[in-house]
Amino acid sequence: MIDFTKRQKEIMNILGKHEPITAEQIAEMLGVSKGTLRSDLAVLVMTGHIEAKPKVGYFLAKESSRLSQQDIWKQTLVKDIQGVPITIPSTTTVKDAVISLFMEDVGSLIVVDEQQHLEGIVSRKDLLKVTLGNAEAAHMPVHLVMTRQPKVYTVSANKSVYEAANMMVYYEIDSLPVVKENHQNKEKVVGRITKTHIVKAIVDNQFDNLYKRGDE
Repeated sequence: MIDFTKRQKEIMNILGKHEPITAEQIAEMLGVSKGTLRSDLAVLVMTGHIEAKPKVGYFLAKESSRLSQQDIWKQTLVKDIQGVPITIPSTTTVKDAVISLFMEDVGSLIVVDEQQHLEGIVSRKDLLKVTLGNAEAAHMPVHLVMTRQPKVYTVSANKSVYEAANMMVYYEIDSLPVVKENHQNKEKVVGRITKTHIVKAIVDNQFDNLYKRGDE
């Protein structure tokens, strides 16, 4: 069962009073941008707690619809929607890591060894913290600033998208390395799943459902 964030609970409360309502209207009521709400709305749609109709808006889902949506995303596996991992070696300098972040347009980089085994994660926040007021930081290797492997949350490619979304909500993170354990109990990085991947999967599923209804 997903433990929803405070903002996600506020969204459902708003829908209970004002449905149907658009994302723009919800954002205005909460005092945030529409983009800020994108992942929250995606999680609520994916778990079947709310529904969205084009040109109408969002509204609370009925129990039967909620269970149906949960079934869909419990049966959809991470490997079905995961993306290519953005990896760097631990010897990469902070300067080069920052360049990679901007070139790849990602919020974090996965640090791996020569065999693609997970060593850690370095995020924008990690790099910002070390560079502020530190002129020498640009030449530091990322292994000095990264979050190391035992503290990195990961997911198996054979886990459900529902479980991956649950982890992102619970740990308040935007992405998860997708890993496969080998005989040495090391985690080999085989992919990456983000909130954006989940949002895209939900949107694609909604369009598929619209086409199916149009063919009936």
